[in-house]
Amino acid sequence: MTAIEALASSAEALNAQPLREDIAHHAKRAVIDWHASLFPGLATPPVRLLEQALSEDLDRGKARLALGRRATTRTAALINGTAAHAAEVDDSFRDAMYHPGAATIAAALAAGQSAGVDGATFLRAVVVGYEVSTRIGVVLGRSHYKYWHSTGTVGTFGAAAAAASIHGLEAQAFAHALATAGTFAAGLQQAFRMDSMSKPLHAGRAAEAGVLAADLAASGLTGSLDILDGEAGLGQAMSDGPDWTRVASTLGEDFHIARLTFKNHIGCGHTFAAIDGALALQARYQVKAEDILRIRIGTYRPALDIACYERPATANEARFSLRYVVASALVHGSVRMAAYEPARLDDPATRALMERMEVAVDPELDAAFPNQRAARIEFEMNDGRRLSHLQPNRKGDPEEPLSDADLSSKLLELSTPVIGIERAQELVHRLWKFDCATDLNA
Repeated sequence: MTAIEALASSAEALNAQPLREDIAHHAKRAVIDWHASLFPGLATPPVRLLEQALSEDLDRGKARLALGRRATTRTAALINGTAAHAAEVDDSFRDAMYHPGAATIAAALAAGQSAGVDGATFLRAVVVGYEVSTRIGVVLGRSHYKYWHSTGTVGTFGAAAAAASIHGLEAQAFAHALATAGTFAAGLQQAFRMDSMSKPLHAGRAAEAGVLAADLAASGLTGSLDILDGEAGLGQAMSDGPDWTRVASTLGEDFHIARLTFKNHIGCGHTFAAIDGALALQARYQVKAEDILRIRIGTYRPALDIACYERPATANEARFSLRYVVASALVHGSVRMAAYEPARLDDPATRALMERMEVAVDPELDAAFPNQRAARIEFEMNDGRRLSHLQPNRKGDPEEPLSDADLSSKLLELSTPVIGIERAQELVHRLWKFDCATDLNA
């Protein structure tokens, strides 16, 4: 049995049974966070340009975009998946170095709307997509993440698995959906090593490709079942030839969706341990930003490789600037959407503090990545004091999870500017009862 067949067999078994109540609750948390990520992404340039480019696929079809506009299934998955990743607010599964929600939920929603399924079926598809894809991401590991953007590559499997679940595919067809998804998987990290609009498209294209792969499998199209573990498969081509033998061993028993990270700040998640540590140190000693002579940050290598902009010139670069987000947090108290407005980007106090900052790889913290995302922070004060703090995790990680109330507040904060407070409150209410919904299109 190939790795794809093992995953498909376990996914079929999971798809055939009702979700445990606690796992359904975790799925609802993921869906609520996905919607919180979706709304601020709607106004971003990539999403606006997508809608223009794909206008012939809009105002028809059975699926819908975020604000209710009709769309074909694949176009809804593409646009919603892109929007959910565009503002850098979406969830992650730490061990796989992967944002599973953007593509997986976009695909499940589009496929579910087109198929007319109920809320419980949709939530089960979300779980299946998360459980299959995160396991592939874990096996691909850090070697994959060196060059590839897992949200685009691994996300294709999450989307395909979710859509295959919606279709109710039996194991063999499910396997072919994943096999075809494997040859669609793409997304290079170089796409966001300079200022560009391409990164959120990785999630959108993963959602679209996954929907297509499942549709094709449902129609009888076959794929290479050894696409993961074959001699020219994804494991060899995109990683270091990892061991796939146990990839599905705990699927249906140990639920990864119960151990997600939900973002408490807005921006690149690799910066969050440093933000949390800097704010904790500031609060403990009640120091002002202007009283800090120098800041030293030690963290893991990918945080410096990806959040690499030393002097960001645009909002997109600022989201990937460790120096900027930490300085902005210390000057303004938080890193929310306002942090990327023009006045904040050019704030003299923030820019001055950035110039007094040193960042470096901490070998101990780097060795713990990806299973731990930590940072060491030191403030050298104008009065000669040296203050230090080790931030072992990020708020929002499984060790310091956001509460249900936190997630509701996040959705209200980020959706209200788009749809108004009354509609936002009603949306929160309905999403917590998603398993009772009889019609996704309602």
